[in-house]
Amino acid sequence: MQIDGVMARQMVLTALEGVPFIQPGDNLVEIILEALEQSGLELMDGDLLVLAQKIVSKSEDRFINLKSVHPSGEAVELAGQTGKDARLIEIVLQESERVLRVRPGVIIVKHRLGFVCANAGVDHSNVSQDEQGDRVLLLPENPDGSAARIRAQILAQTGVPIGILIIDSFGRAWRNGTVGTAIGLSGLTGLLDLRGKPDLYGEKLKITRVGLADELAAAASVLMGEADEARPIVHIRGIPYLPLDGSLAELLRPESEDLFL
Repeated sequence: MQIDGVMARQMVLTALEGVPFIQPGDNLVEIILEALEQSGLELMDGDLLVLAQKIVSKSEDRFINLKSVHPSGEAVELAGQTGKDARLIEIVLQESERVLRVRPGVIIVKHRLGFVCANAGVDHSNVSQDEQGDRVLLLPENPDGSAARIRAQILAQTGVPIGILIIDSFGRAWRNGTVGTAIGLSGLTGLLDLRGKPDLYGEKLKITRVGLADELAAAASVLMGEADEARPIVHIRGIPYLPLDGSLAELLRPESEDLFL
């Protein structure tokens, strides 16, 4: 199979070894390069590094202690409907454009970055606690910007152009279970437009656009795990498409076309 002159190859995913627990201010690029060396990998043109959102957020000190949060009246009301801590709900509101659905134990919002998710991505899991306790972790302020910065620094240090994908675990409408989902990218197209390409019988595809970044995010998240696996970086080699630069915006359906918002 060949698409835009790029021959499809075997795609190989490797969870990197030796990644330490990340602290605010840690140099992620140095950590990535050391983990690549420990894993016996040398970067090649067209490789992709998939990073769990949490290590990016932690390095950027996106922690908030609930003890410092003063909930608004709206947060208190929503806390009563969901059974969640009103201080947590206040952070969710601050990270959101608007609340979409509420039920006991669940709050679904449109995040300020444009996607729909539970709790605005604010998370307690795999978050170390300080002496005060009650710390939560927010998504990166600008995941596309974080991906671009890490990519540029790796290029400067190695001379190798690669892609960077930052992912989180999202639930999905109509389906049970979370799936790895792209929230930031650089050096990779988010949405692969195959319209006009021939199918097996020579007919041109008319509507097919593939969420490539999300497909790669889901594949990488299988290796990362969701509990105590401690494998937050996955190296991918052999992606059978040109490494065009993209952004999260490609993957977000406009509200005018969304039948479910």
